[in-house]
Amino acid sequence: MVADSTPANGDSDLIVEAFYPVYRLLFGDSSDFIDDIETKLTEARIADTVEHYVSRALGVGVLVGGVLWLLGTLFGYSLFRLGIVDPEMLSIGVPVSTGETAALLRGLVVPVTVGLLGLIFGTIGFGLGFGGLVGLPYMQAGERKRNINILLPDAISFMYALSVGGMNQLEILRAMAEAEDTYDEIAREFQSIVNETEYFGTDYRNAIRKQSIETPSEPLSQFLTDMLSIINSGGDMESFLKDKKDAHMRTAKQQQEMTLETLELFGEMYMTLSLFPLLLVIILVIMGMLGEADQTLLYGTIYALIPLIGMAFLVLVSTVKQDEPGDGYLHSKNSSQRLQTATDGGLAHLGLIEGFVGRFRVFDRIKRNERSYRLREILRAPHLFFRDYPLFTLALTVPAALVVVGVAVGTGRAPLSMQAWIDRPIWSTVIWVYLPVYLVGIPLAVFYEWNIYSRNAVTGKLSQNLRKLSSANDTGQTLLDSIKTVSETSSGKLADEFEIMYAKVNYGVSLRDAFIEFNNKYHLPRLARTVKLITEAQEASSEITDVLRTAAQASENTDDIERERISRTRMQVAIILMTYLTLLAVMAILQTQFIDVMAGLTDQAANGNGNGGPDGVDGGPDFGGGVDASLLSLLFFHAVTIQAILAGFIAGYIRTAKILSGMKFVLILLTVALGVWVVVG
Repeated sequence: MVADSTPANGDSDLIVEAFYPVYRLLFGDSSDFIDDIETKLTEARIADTVEHYVSRALGVGVLVGGVLWLLGTLFGYSLFRLGIVDPEMLSIGVPVSTGETAALLRGLVVPVTVGLLGLIFGTIGFGLGFGGLVGLPYMQAGERKRNINILLPDAISFMYALSVGGMNQLEILRAMAEAEDTYDEIAREFQSIVNETEYFGTDYRNAIRKQSIETPSEPLSQFLTDMLSIINSGGDMESFLKDKKDAHMRTAKQQQEMTLETLELFGEMYMTLSLFPLLLVIILVIMGMLGEADQTLLYGTIYALIPLIGMAFLVLVSTVKQDEPGDGYLHSKNSSQRLQTATDGGLAHLGLIEGFVGRFRVFDRIKRNERSYRLREILRAPHLFFRDYPLFTLALTVPAALVVVGVAVGTGRAPLSMQAWIDRPIWSTVIWVYLPVYLVGIPLAVFYEWNIYSRNAVTGKLSQNLRKLSSANDTGQTLLDSIKTVSETSSGKLADEFEIMYAKVNYGVSLRDAFIEFNNKYHLPRLARTVKLITEAQEASSEITDVLRTAAQASENTDDIERERISRTRMQVAIILMTYLTLLAVMAILQTQFIDVMAGLTDQAANGNGNGGPDGVDGGPDFGGGVDASLLSLLFFHAVTIQAILAGFIAGYIRTAKILSGMKFVLILLTVALGVWVVVG
């Protein structure tokens, strides 16, 4: 129901005040459209009333529409004023019989055309302004829904573990609300419940009921509704959470299966779409040999159509491919100052000393020494620095690539004219494209893959070590003693980290802070959820065998999903790579067996003075006369180069949902394309 009230913030938002009467006139007191927007505003957590929001959208739409109307009118007027369009070329289409009427209608051509252009541009502007602002809550609500649905199985496992650890219902709700660094939008949903109970005096049952209505996620809404029924009936919350945990883990696997099936369909679509530019190029080349083709279409196909198809497919995949929400870092309000500075600092932050600078000169000197020490460490082992921060390689490689290209241009080795590109198609493309890509891409790909490998190594035995922790804790050992036992009886990076954690605790660091430091060192979302579960439970009790068992089960479920994803996406990557290699082979055959042969026949016909037969006599068809083998070789080489870059990034994104992971595929495909064209070009 839309409230009948005037805007109260007229001083801060004049647009709302000015267009609120328009809103009242168009939508009145009740409208399904307004009710739907109000729902989406709530789901998107946009703190604005629907009256204000839609009034603002109307104002923005009118302003943008007015600007584009003015531009459209000026554009239409300039077309006639500059003589680009002749009024005589246009006709209203009304038959006339008298000279006066014809003259009148001819006089209306210019104002009518200018007015129509202004109206079209203004309508487009209003649609962009109003529609864009109105569509924003739908987009944000959809993104929140996707985020919640991905994290819900792990969030329920977290709540179950806390229940097993001895927390009551209210403590579980509060812990869930404070886990924003791990569970993101789900935590914000529970924050609304906690805030309703603590600040507005609402009974927590009513707060849960209200949030089940307002959340954008249907699974979370159903979970909150079922939880409310258990609370009202006095049922066993622990058993309820256990059943829900198992059910949502199965649902996560089913959702993963649906996603992978959709990606398989996209792989087949990509194979078909990639063939279209190739077929179009072949048709245009044949038409060019007949002297009937426009080279602009060939340029458009290679430099516009191929990139557009690749980028459109990448956007299409991004609508289905699910990446892990969160950055993997954990924050704690109760942590020590040492942990806070280590967590909140960043690369330029020098740690604990930052909090003491300015008090005494000795602290300033310590800060300078710390900066010098860190710089020496980077210079002593730059490969480790670039492993931890792969994107910083761009600070060196991009200037190096620019210098190399600049030197090539300055010495005349890099072609600058179109004819120079045509005369030396391979060399020109290598200088301007391949060499910069290699200089920038090889270090970036190497250090990025090293970074991913080193971070993922800690999760390789996570499930196994969690089971060991659970078994050790079940024998009566404390969590700290269990960590020591696992570190002594296991191998790998995770066992080494457990040993470091044990040493830190012995030197006075709290176990919670040691866990958080360990997590933030690798900052993997999956690891963060496991560490969050353990740290929250161990504060309640050191006997957390069931909690560790739950964490191990959740980790094993993630392992199963990951193995299935890797297995299925491997096939999609293979399809994309084989499709590219097929296109490369066809282009190479077209270059060697068709273009070169036809160019040779054309030269023979020219040298034979047109006396080679019925089709070679003067006045016969000029078949092959439009062939420029060097130009076509350049265009074909650019086509396979562009296709290699796009196919590489698409393959990497399908594999891991990260664009940078496609750099290694880009380098491989570019190398194959260059090697093939050196032979055939």
